[in-house]
Amino acid sequence: MSKKDNEQKFQFALGKENYILLAIGFAIIIVGFLLMMGGRSDDPSVFNEEIFSFRRITLAPMIVLFGFMFEIYAIMKKPKAEK
Repeated sequence: MSKKDNEQKFQFALGKENYILLAIGFAIIIVGFLLMMGGRSDDPSVFNEEIFSFRRITLAPMIVLFGFMFEIYAIMKKPKAEK
């Protein structure tokens, strides 16, 4: 077995660009979950209306959903052909 045959055997399923896009998508999802945090009350007998803010109810879930769609795109993107 030659060295050239050995190099062709060990290839990743996705290209380098795909893995970079996967990392970006993961970061987008993390940002979405970070935006959902907060709004708790220090006193359990006091209700805090802050949990129903636009950021937590609408914006953050949309960002998380976009992150998951971006992940699907990153996996499905066809790697560029190397010369």
